[in-house]
Amino acid sequence: MAGKNEENIIKKRLEQVREIMRRQQISLYVVFTGDYHMSEYAGDYFAERSFLSGFTGSAGTLAVTDTEAALFTDGRYFIQAEQQLEGSGISLMRSGTPGVLTLEEYCAGQLVPGGVLGLDGRTVSAWSGRKLEQAAMAKGGQLNDDFNAVSDIWQDRPPFPCSTVFEVCTGEGRSSKIGRLRAEMAKKGAKTHLIASLDDICWLLNLRGRDVRCNPVFMAYCIVTENEAELYTDLERIPDAVRESLYDDGVRLLPYGQIYDDINRLSDTVVMADSRRLNLAMYKKLESRKQAGVRMIDCQNPSVKMKAVKNPVEVKNLREVHIEDGLAVTRFMCWLKKAVKESGTVTEVQAAGCLESLRRRIPDYLEPSFETISAYGANAAMMHYAASEDNCAQLKPEGMLLVDSGGQYLRGTTDITRTFALGPVSAEMIRHFTLVLKGMLALSDARFLEGCTGYNLDILARQPLWECGLDYRCGTGHGVGYLLNVHEAPNGFRWKHLIGQNDLCVFEPGMVTSNEPGVYVEGQYGIRIENEMVCVKDYENEYGTFLKFETLTCVPVDLDLVDPVLLGDTAREQLNRYHKWVYAQLSPHMDGEELSFLKMYTRAL
Repeated sequence: MAGKNEENIIKKRLEQVREIMRRQQISLYVVFTGDYHMSEYAGDYFAERSFLSGFTGSAGTLAVTDTEAALFTDGRYFIQAEQQLEGSGISLMRSGTPGVLTLEEYCAGQLVPGGVLGLDGRTVSAWSGRKLEQAAMAKGGQLNDDFNAVSDIWQDRPPFPCSTVFEVCTGEGRSSKIGRLRAEMAKKGAKTHLIASLDDICWLLNLRGRDVRCNPVFMAYCIVTENEAELYTDLERIPDAVRESLYDDGVRLLPYGQIYDDINRLSDTVVMADSRRLNLAMYKKLESRKQAGVRMIDCQNPSVKMKAVKNPVEVKNLREVHIEDGLAVTRFMCWLKKAVKESGTVTEVQAAGCLESLRRRIPDYLEPSFETISAYGANAAMMHYAASEDNCAQLKPEGMLLVDSGGQYLRGTTDITRTFALGPVSAEMIRHFTLVLKGMLALSDARFLEGCTGYNLDILARQPLWECGLDYRCGTGHGVGYLLNVHEAPNGFRWKHLIGQNDLCVFEPGMVTSNEPGVYVEGQYGIRIENEMVCVKDYENEYGTFLKFETLTCVPVDLDLVDPVLLGDTAREQLNRYHKWVYAQLSPHMDGEELSFLKMYTRAL
C-alpha cells in the first residue's frame, strides 16, 4: 500500500506531466515499461512508468489524460498494483478480464477528436505502436512518437547502463551461428537483417553483459548482411581481447547511437526485421526508406527459435549446474524449517538472503536470474511479490513460505519454485498443494507426438485444479534462456491462445521450459511448484516421433504439504520416482544432518 507521502509525490509528478502535455498540445500520453529493445526487464534508467505511477511490476502501461490516468497490467500483478496505486488517483485496468478495455480501446475512447496521442517511439514495439496510431487516426487525430514528458521532470535519473562485455562458450561459435542465420535470411529473400532484441544479439555473438540486473545482456543493435555483421554498442565497454575476437570473426564495431543514421542510409535492399522486437521509431526509419528501394520483411527473428533449442553442450552443462543449484535450494530448505522453528526471527528478506549466499558458493555463479520472490502467507497470493528490508513479513512456525528463485551461471540459467510448510497448515492448504503437485507431475510425465505446442499440453497441469473449480491467472510455463533471459520465447505452456499476441512454437528436443502451476488465494496464501524440463526424443513408430520431458530441477517437494490419498496412485508413483532421482543426484554431496533431512524429504509415500 502506498504511503501518503508517496501518493503526494505521484500526484505531483502527474500534474507536472499534464502541464507539459498542455504546453505541447498532447491530449493523451502513454508511458511504457521497457527499454529501447523491447526487453521484458529493463535497467533503472528506463523505469519511466514506475517513476510516474509508483507501480513497480515488470509489466504494465500507463495512460495519462488531462483529467485522469489508468494503469494496464495482467493477472500476475492485480493485487500488487491495487496496493501500490491506492490513493494515487490512477485507475487499475485488469487486462484480460471481462469488460476491461484494452489499451487501444481505452485510448480511442479517451482521445478527443483531432487530438494528439504522445509517446516515446523508442520504448514501444512497432507492432503495438502502429495499433495506437490507428486508434488515434480513427478519432481524426495523430500520433506524436517523439514525446517524453517524464524525461523532462526526472531530475535524478540513473545513468544509462554501460557494463563490460564478456565472451561465453556455448558449444557453437559465433561464425557458425551467423552462417545459420544467413541461411535463414536467404530462405526469406532478405539481404539485410536488423536485430534490436538484446538476448538475440547476445546469443548470436556469444557475448554477455551486466546492463540489466539478473539479465546478462547489454545495450546493442546488430545488422547482418550477406557479407558483413555489425555490432552497435558503446565501444568503451568492449575489452581489447573481445574486440580482437569479434574482428577475427568478421564482426565490425560501431557506436550505439549510429544505428539510426545508418538505417537512414539503407538503399536497394530487402530488410528482415521483427516488428514485435523492433521499436516504433526504428520501424518508421525503415519505412521512410521505401523510396530508396528498401523493402521490409516483417517476421520473427530466426534467432528466437535457434536459441530456444539448446545444443548438446548446453544441455550437458544445464544438467550439471542444476545439481549444484539443487543442492543450494535443498540446503536452504533444511535451514529454513529449522531456523523458523527455533529462532522465530527470520524474515522474508533474510530467507532470500540465505538462499543467495548458498548459491554464491557455486564457482561459476554470477547473480540471480530474477529478483527472488520470498513470500509468506498472504504475500504469496501476489505472483510477483517483492519483499524489501522496509516492507517484509516475519516468518512464523505456521503456514507456508513460497520461494521462487534462480541463478545465472556460466553453465546456464536456473528457475525453481518451492512452497514450504513452516509449521501447522490447514487442510485446505494441503488439498490445494496436492492438486498443484498432481498437475505439475502430470505435465512432467507427458509423452506426446512431434508437432505439439504448449497449448496442447497445458491442460495436463490445470486439469486437477479445473476439476475442483480452481485456476491461476498466468501461463503454466515459459522457455528459459542459456545464461540469458529467464523468460524466453517461443516455447511455453498456456491454455488461452491470443492469435498474434502469445503464439507458441512446436516443441523440439533441446527446448528448456518451466512447469509451474499454482493456486493463489487473495489475502490468505499462494502455492507454486516449479521445475525446469528439457524436451527430448522418446521413440518412433507408425504414428510418428514421440517426445517427452526430462526434469532438470533437482530439489525435493515438501512432503509436509502432500495428501497421499488425494495424490492418488499414478501421481504418487511419479513423485516417488522423482524423489528417488533427486536423492541419487544429491546424496553423494551431503552428509550428517543434511543427508538425514534429504532422506526424510525424498522418502517414498
